[in-house]
Formats: sequence, structure tokens, C-alpha cells
Amino acid sequence: MYFFLSQLSVSDILLATDILPNILRTILMKETIISFSDCISQFYFFCVSETSECLLLTVMCYDRYLAICKPLHYTLAMSFQLSCIMIITCWVLSVLIVLVHTLTISQLQFCGPNVIDHFFCDLDPILQLSCSDTTIVLLEVTLLNFVFVVIPFFIIIVSYVYIIITIFRIPSITGRQKVFSTCSSHLTVVCIYYGTLVCVYLVPSKGHSWNITKFLSLLYTVVTPLMNPMIYSLRNKDLKKTVAKIINHCLHLHFSK
Repeated sequence: MYFFLSQLSVSDILLATDILPNILRTILMKETIISFSDCISQFYFFCVSETSECLLLTVMCYDRYLAICKPLHYTLAMSFQLSCIMIITCWVLSVLIVLVHTLTISQLQFCGPNVIDHFFCDLDPILQLSCSDTTIVLLEVTLLNFVFVVIPFFIIIVSYVYIIITIFRIPSITGRQKVFSTCSSHLTVVCIYYGTLVCVYLVPSKGHSWNITKFLSLLYTVVTPLMNPMIYSLRNKDLKKTVAKIINHCLHLHFSK
């Protein structure tokens, strides 16, 4: 589990490093200039991090499924060699597939004025600047979303159905709570991550302004990488004690005044 968490952290670091500096510069300076090559590069690494996170969350869900539903076979089924192969596959697929998609976008013709009304180079703002036919790009996006977002999400749902059934078969309440705690952090991250994707990409945008869409995009580019380490760290007993001490210290200072 911690090996998979390290890879999820790498994905979050890649996303934050790719997006946040330009967002801060845009907010502070109100507007900023970015070259076409930089914009395409930012879009590429953004898509790599998002795609890898979808695949990593699916792999982590399979790991939790084996640990809870088939605990006696877990050591044999989820060996370190298999874990490495799954991680390498996730990253290679993300890098190569997104590269093909990005190269297709880079072949489009763009007509001025090339002004992106967004915090970063996302797909819709880029396509809005193009004066050529974007049908092929949209077909690629639909196919990639189905393969790397819909199918992984379906696998996660099916896995958690089996996990929940297994948990309810445990006779003692203490045993249920202990087993559920092993997958609660992952389930929380999945809900936050896919919830933000649904809000931005699947909810119709006709009912709200473009500004709302832009701020919703901050959910999966800023909030999700921020929340992931906090959610998983809450399982650490030492961190819990430290947080409790800080809260008690703040309360003591407040009431002492």
C-alpha cells in the first residue's frame, strides 16, 4: 500500500509542479504570457498526471480488494514484482497515450488572438483557439476518457461492491471497523478525485458561467493534490497525536487570553 502511495505522491507532485506556479503568476499579475510550446508541454504533463492517477487509484483498489476479500492469497497474488509491473505499466501507458493525443492537438492551426481565458492550458481553452477541424481530437478525447476514466471507475465500483459485501459478512463490529479503516482513505480520495472530474467535465456547462468552470478546475488541480497526503496521513498515529497537541495548545492559548 505504501509503495502505491509513493507513486500517487509522485503523480500529485507532477501535477502541482506543472500547474501551480503558472496559476500563482496568473493570479498575482492578472495576466501572463506563455508560448505555444510551453502551453502544449503544460497540457501534456497535466494529462499524464491525471491519467496516471486514474490508473494508480484503480491498482490501489485492486490491492485493497485482494487484502480484504482474499487475505490468504494476498501475499502470493500481490507480490512486489507484480506491484512493480503494474506501476510501470500505469506510467508507460500514461506517458505514451497522452503523447499521441498531445501531438494531434499540436498539429491544429491556431488563429489569433491567442488568449486563453483560464488559469492553465486545459483542453477546452486550447480547442477554442483553433480555427481548424477538431473532430479527430474530440473523438480521441472521448475514447481516452472511456478507456482511462470510465473503465477504471467501473472497476473501482465493482471492487468496492465486493469489499462492502465482505465487510458485512464479518460478525463483529470491531472487525468491520478495522477492515473498513484499511480502505477508507482510498475510498475518500476516489470520491474526491472522481467527484471533481464529474463536476468539471460531465456536468453541463450551459447552466453556469465560464468563471465557475475555471474555479471548479482548481478542485482537481489544487485541492486534490493538497488533500491526498492529508487524508492518508490521518491514519498515522504519531500525526494524530501531533495534530491533537496543536489543537489543544491553540485552545489553551485562546482560553488563557
